[in-house]
Amino acid sequence: MKPQLKATLLVAAVFVAVVAVLLVVGGRDDPADAGPGGDTPSGTGTTDSRLVRDDSRVLGERGSSDVELVEFLDFECEACGAAYPVVEDLRERYGDKVSFVVRYFPLPGHFNAERAARAVESAARQGKFEEMYRKMYDTQSSWGEQRVPLDDLFRGYAEELGLDLARYDADYASDEVAARVQRDVDDGLALGVQGTPTFFLGGELLQPESVADFERALTDALGE
Repeated sequence: MKPQLKATLLVAAVFVAVVAVLLVVGGRDDPADAGPGGDTPSGTGTTDSRLVRDDSRVLGERGSSDVELVEFLDFECEACGAAYPVVEDLRERYGDKVSFVVRYFPLPGHFNAERAARAVESAARQGKFEEMYRKMYDTQSSWGEQRVPLDDLFRGYAEELGLDLARYDADYASDEVAARVQRDVDDGLALGVQGTPTFFLGGELLQPESVADFERALTDALGE
């Protein structure tokens, strides 16, 4: 089997896993916990500042077009972990044209999700956003779903990435970083986000059922 075909089949298989996980754990947060977002995310329009802020985190460099794929995610969410390699594959093929924007959306039922988001944001303030983003997903199976604080584990990741630990500690514990994460959550709730991962493309809710749906949506948005 040709390597390219193997890669395509692997991505397809991973996406099937994403859909399966979403069907099992999707909608796991109680509407009472989700806030005043409405029952279903709706199209927002590209001018809605709640979708992408000036300081929203972007994976890699911004694309050459104005097309933005926005993901509201939770680093402890299994479905987000399953979607991670799919997003990475899309970045490989469309990252030069499309901006891949990350918004933090830690769910109330995940004990360490907000801590993980603060760790990633603290790393971002030292230019290591993508490295910590990857670290969280690459290690998710070893720390996810634990009911004890994992601050020391995440600090260990910061040390592995060569961060200034004094600065990391100060940022991680700061009201500013906590507020930064909460602002993403508040924006998501205002947009109707209630579960993760939730994607928006070109300001509109994207609900793909296959890798082909993702590819078609990106191609259409780019006018190709």
